[in-house]
Amino acid sequence: MSQPHTHNHERVRVRLGKRSYDIVIHPGGLKQLGQYLQDLGYAGKVGIITNSIVQSLYGRTVSQSLKRAGYQCHVICIPDGERAKTLRWVSHILDQLMAQRFERQSILVALGGGVIGDITGFVASVYLRGIPFVQVATTLVAQVDSSVGGKTGVNHPLGKNMIGAFYQPSLVLLDTQTLHTLPKREWIAGLAEVVKYGMIADRKFFAFLESRIDDLVKMEDTVLHHVVKRCCEIKASVVAKDERESGLRRILNYGHTIGHALESLGKYKTYIHGEAVGIGMVHEADLAHSLGLCSEQVVIRQRDLVRRAGLPSGLPKLNFRDLWGAMLHDKKVAHGRIHCVLPKAVGTVTVDPLDQKSVKSWFGQLEKSRA
Repeated sequence: MSQPHTHNHERVRVRLGKRSYDIVIHPGGLKQLGQYLQDLGYAGKVGIITNSIVQSLYGRTVSQSLKRAGYQCHVICIPDGERAKTLRWVSHILDQLMAQRFERQSILVALGGGVIGDITGFVASVYLRGIPFVQVATTLVAQVDSSVGGKTGVNHPLGKNMIGAFYQPSLVLLDTQTLHTLPKREWIAGLAEVVKYGMIADRKFFAFLESRIDDLVKMEDTVLHHVVKRCCEIKASVVAKDERESGLRRILNYGHTIGHALESLGKYKTYIHGEAVGIGMVHEADLAHSLGLCSEQVVIRQRDLVRRAGLPSGLPKLNFRDLWGAMLHDKKVAHGRIHCVLPKAVGTVTVDPLDQKSVKSWFGQLEKSRA
């Protein structure tokens, strides 16, 4: 069997025993998807789950690659964005799989960003009690974060990602060329997750970002390739140590406690995920400083990098009760306590329960300084 191993691709292994798989970073790799599936030994039908925007950009390339490799393809389109992350759309996809007589040997391909990956993985986990799926991530957030690690699921009207399963893909294929077709706002939003990795795990990587952020914003290819690979390495090592988020993996939620709260308060319309995470990181660092966990220098360095990436950094007008209430609706709440990832230094974080009084006093100070 001919291998699609060209000189320009790299692999990062996610080590999870029998559930281990590769993340392949391969510019132009979409054209080789059929070959990659063959290498994995798959022979069944392929269901491509995508949205109309991604379908118009890459649907043909992917379908042709699969057909050339002898696969029968069936494309299922769902709406773009968070509004498709519901049980209603899960049901729609399942109806299609049933109608097309998908079997245990069939395979699903998630072609798109985080929403597509989350919903496809969830469908794969429940259809016939589990069929294989492959992540083909086309946005920056999905490439550096959501496509790796097997977190799948959909939103509930009362909270984000409340319904889901841990279910690992068989392969993650990252064609970095797809990032060049992202709308600018989506591209910039993804940079928040990149900054996050430097903050939680790698101060050298953070310093690299500080020195090359302008090239990264401009999508300079070698910087882009290095960044995607490094983020995947960090995520893979965290997931390998804590697949089901009982401890260490929670550090990946940095910026997300306040971030998710802002998303839900804005009914998922005001901010896209990365923008909310950027604002969340800026304010979780500020909170950490006010609690005496980190120096002001940490807050300043991170805020500068977030701003240079073109991300929003200011908290919208809101009152404390709404913010705290939204934070309590997060799935990381345990025994009624909000656990938040807080930086101690660049590259080092801790996960601590938040005390409502001290957060309220920090929020009061923030309001004062803004007045």
